[in-house]
Amino acid sequence: MFYYLLKYVLLGPLLRLVFRPRIEGLEHVPSSGAAIVAGNHLSFSDHFLMPAVLKRRITFLAKAEYFTGPGLKGRLTAFFFHSAGQIPVDRSGKEAGQAAIREGLGVLDKGELLGIYPEGTRSHDGRLYKGKVGVAVMALKAGVPVIPCAMIGTFEAQPPGRKIPRIHPVVIRFGEPLDFSRYAGMETEKAVLRAATDEIMYAILTLSEQEYVDQYAADAKAADAERGPEEKRRFPRVPRG
Repeated sequence: MFYYLLKYVLLGPLLRLVFRPRIEGLEHVPSSGAAIVAGNHLSFSDHFLMPAVLKRRITFLAKAEYFTGPGLKGRLTAFFFHSAGQIPVDRSGKEAGQAAIREGLGVLDKGELLGIYPEGTRSHDGRLYKGKVGVAVMALKAGVPVIPCAMIGTFEAQPPGRKIPRIHPVVIRFGEPLDFSRYAGMETEKAVLRAATDEIMYAILTLSEQEYVDQYAADAKAADAERGPEEKRRFPRVPRG
């Protein structure tokens, strides 16, 4: 109930008014049945803008930190994400990936839309990073299509570290569903999972026109944090597209 209150009364109209997002390819999202919407992840705002424009409910796998923050702010954030139907996923430890896959499959088993960011975390510099294979595992195990999605302009509207978004044009672009039925029963084959994931990331790249980096976002972020201020000034990383 709270999900639809947010979408149609509280948050959705406000987001549409402020950002006036341009929606492209919405017809590619099926009106019923299970499917995965796989998108790039540029901003905290992505969590709200995509659901606001979809005609169906979508459930995202959200990092557990959103549900465990300290103090009043943490409790309010946890309440918000729980009420909006988002699922906390612990990203630490060896079992984290398997737990996320189990939760995602549970959503798909109910014939619902599952939202996932294959990069695993927000891009810290606006570029598109290598996808993790969990999205392919779920697509193959559940036998569902993957709809690529590109969020464009949300990095400029709310880059990492900015709490209040600035007004900036936003485009949300959906691509044609990707069918991986040719890989049925091969969800344990590493080469197959890598190929399917790369196909998903290429579709997102085509839609977003970002610069692509063949490296995991978390690793790139850690490496970038080690760069000194002088090096960052001399060689800034600027998002493309």
